[in-house]
Amino acid sequence: MRENFSQPTVNLDELILLTTQLMSKQNHEPTENPVLILAQKIKQYLKSGALSFDELTEITQRLRDSAFLSHARYLQNYVGMPSEKNIVNRFDQVLKKIIKKSQNLENNVDAPCFETFKKLIEKSQFAAVFTAHPTFALANSVYSALANLASHPIDNETKLPFFATHRRASPPTLQEELNLATSAISRARNSIDRFNRHLFEYAKATWPHRWIELVPCSILLSSWVGYDTDGRTDISWWDSLRIRLHMKELQLQRLYDQLSFIPHQDISEFKNKVALAITMVQRQIKICPTFPDPEQFSDFAKVLIEEREHSIHSPNQLLPLFDHAFEVVQEKYKIDLLIAKVGFFSHGLSLSHTHVRLNSVQIHNMARQRLGIINNLDSPSHTRTLFNVINSALENVKTIPVDFGAILSEKASASVLMMLLTQITKHIDSKTPIRFLIAETESGYTLLIALWLAKLFGIENQVEISALFESDKALQHGSQIMEQAFRSEHWCDYLRKTGKLCVQFGYSDSGRFIGQIASTYQIEKLRHKIILLLRKYDLNSIELVFFDTHGESIGRGAHPFRLEDRLSYLSPFKTDQCVDNLDISIRRESSFQGGDGYLLYGSQALADATISIIAKHIFNPEDETNDPIYYESDFCADFFSTIAAKMKELVNDKGYGTVLSAFGPGLIDKTGSRPAIRQNDTTSVTTRIKHPKELRAIPNNAILQQLGWCANILQGLGAAASANPEIFQEMSQTSPRFKKSLDFAWHALKHSNPLVLRAMIYLLDPGIWLNRASTESDPDLQESYIALAKGLQRMEFWSSTQAMFHRIHSDHITLLSIWKEAPQMDTNEILLHAIRLALIEEIWILSTEIPYFSPYHDFSREVLETKILCLEIPTALELLSHVFPQAPDYDSDLYFHETKGPRHEGAYARDDRRIFKPIQKNFDLIREISVALIHRLHAFG
Repeated sequence: MRENFSQPTVNLDELILLTTQLMSKQNHEPTENPVLILAQKIKQYLKSGALSFDELTEITQRLRDSAFLSHARYLQNYVGMPSEKNIVNRFDQVLKKIIKKSQNLENNVDAPCFETFKKLIEKSQFAAVFTAHPTFALANSVYSALANLASHPIDNETKLPFFATHRRASPPTLQEELNLATSAISRARNSIDRFNRHLFEYAKATWPHRWIELVPCSILLSSWVGYDTDGRTDISWWDSLRIRLHMKELQLQRLYDQLSFIPHQDISEFKNKVALAITMVQRQIKICPTFPDPEQFSDFAKVLIEEREHSIHSPNQLLPLFDHAFEVVQEKYKIDLLIAKVGFFSHGLSLSHTHVRLNSVQIHNMARQRLGIINNLDSPSHTRTLFNVINSALENVKTIPVDFGAILSEKASASVLMMLLTQITKHIDSKTPIRFLIAETESGYTLLIALWLAKLFGIENQVEISALFESDKALQHGSQIMEQAFRSEHWCDYLRKTGKLCVQFGYSDSGRFIGQIASTYQIEKLRHKIILLLRKYDLNSIELVFFDTHGESIGRGAHPFRLEDRLSYLSPFKTDQCVDNLDISIRRESSFQGGDGYLLYGSQALADATISIIAKHIFNPEDETNDPIYYESDFCADFFSTIAAKMKELVNDKGYGTVLSAFGPGLIDKTGSRPAIRQNDTTSVTTRIKHPKELRAIPNNAILQQLGWCANILQGLGAAASANPEIFQEMSQTSPRFKKSLDFAWHALKHSNPLVLRAMIYLLDPGIWLNRASTESDPDLQESYIALAKGLQRMEFWSSTQAMFHRIHSDHITLLSIWKEAPQMDTNEILLHAIRLALIEEIWILSTEIPYFSPYHDFSREVLETKILCLEIPTALELLSHVFPQAPDYDSDLYFHETKGPRHEGAYARDDRRIFKPIQKNFDLIREISVALIHRLHAFG
């Protein structure tokens, strides 16, 4: 209800105009903060009645929906407009490029060579890997609406779907993640089939007697959804087993559906065999235990083993049936049959290839248990002993049998995982290799232990052991780490037998600790060193797989403007040229992460557009051979090392950890099963991080975005540019590679503003609240300001965050003095931040009105104060509901056999109505604003 009905209503247009006026440098003093002034204006409008809470909610929703529309437009542009015409044209261009490459132009032969064409399309060159880190920030219905909107032309007449909230009701379950991933993978498989159809139709017309020999598999799909146990506690090995069976079921069902479109009685045996296999696998899934019960696993093992043949345990079992079908089906169905065959054999008995992941610590723990090796890699002399011991163990390892009873009795998680892979290889798919990713690999010793474990269970030829390099130390010393393994003949023999070396690069921890722009430079350098190592150890004949695990946001290494730029940025042409010169075969892999990544496959049109761009990147990459940045090695080394050094200084600044943990985690919903330390809605004691390393990478990045300053992209850029401004300007104009790096900074600057960050930090200053108390005439409000000042003084946020801000601001001023074309945050986004500041202040003021209470377990008034100031509102309100319980709701129609007495509301109903519910409403709107900012940034974290 308005306090003053004569006060005119303030609308969105007036707020935008006010924001523009306040942000003008002419309209405020340098010592003033216009964002904070704007927030205070909004507070005044709310207090005076010029703006109701419902009207503010509507304004926020309009700003959010505008951001949603910009997100859809961005998604369209990112995949080059997913129209049917554009997709067909892109596939045609790719085909023409393949044809041109297959011509023997040196001998003036224009006709394409079949053998060259075959070699080009049958080499696996790219894999899209579907991952599921916690990036599910939007409700599934909003993701669907976003994908649908982006799949069609957008104009001024386009109607936007309305949702009261864009937030998720709760984090996704493992099953929900799997469903979302498999939907995206299925669309991607459809798109690959479409690309293969283009290839087959051309080949059939060109080589009518040989085209059936082709087995195109240039693009593959992989997934670690349900298999990634690094940092997750919600995935047990029996969950992974059941999910792997489900992926097999989906692959067989896909094959059956493809065969069903081919009418011919002579392939009925083929269809029946696949149908029987589906039935068997479904039965296996049904009885697969959901907890470690020995009797249930005994029954499950009986079915799994006895029905092994009927459920098909190798793709090769169907090869004779495919050959027979091709002989008998009508000509018009042969392409359909070959597409089914290619998709089936290129992915094996799963909808996608399988990646499992665990941490190097788990590998080392297993070594202590099984080999009695105590890891001390910090001591050079002990390190030599470790390598001698593990090489001796590899020399003498004897394969042992594995059954489900052995897995149930095993305690080391690394052993459990390798045993599980053994069972999958024996009973589910005996042919298709499985990737074994090891996070935080910082020694070649770790790789050798993993190899010993694979040999112990006899599956070393089916497992692709891969190091993950993402820490600063790993990127700096990655080549030495790999060489430690290469010095072992056992490792080199393993690579020759499997024919593949897999290396994974991470952009999350590397980006947040040395800066995203610098980390990509370090990764590119490391790639070149690894390539040279292959030649040094005479391993040119093996295939080199480079897997980039990044995300869809700039904070995790995804180029902000176009998918084509993203692919070329991650896989620069210069690296490919180095590989070609050394005659080494290379395959690229790139992750599509969680809710944001699946959006690129959120509709069939988007999936087709995405796969067509990947195909273009494979066969027609941007030629950056003469990029001038590669001739400025000194500038590059200085530029990127300066960024890394300045980012390290910021990370170690006490104020940086403080500003991340002060109330940043409270601004974002929990978006997956791997929470940040502070994203905890169950404990009554607040945990403050002392260093950013205690916070997970994705919430770390997400908090920076919400604070209005993308430090992991921008910090150090001013110092780096100012060291040699002339070359900086020259490279930003003439170097495509360098410009792609600066695109990250450009996007970050559009969503960063030092005044926004400063306003956030001002809120943490006790002095601000004391100044307000000194000029406040309302004694109750004055008391609230003093209480907030005392709470903030006790938490000691201010001094360190202020000093940290000076570090950031100084570098930003330096950058703008050189890069004068740099963009700024727009008015709508600044307004969203200001509204949220007003809401935070309202919550804090309301919290000072909560009545005194005696400690409830370890929940005291001081703990409550800390939680409110840190915006841990869900926890605070949950605990307050126990301290101030509401009266139970009785049915007023019930008869209690006496004269009916008056029903009084609960003793604390007034507090609930006046304090607790308003706190909840304000907090919900704060997080709705966070979602609006996610739309504007186009990704979470």
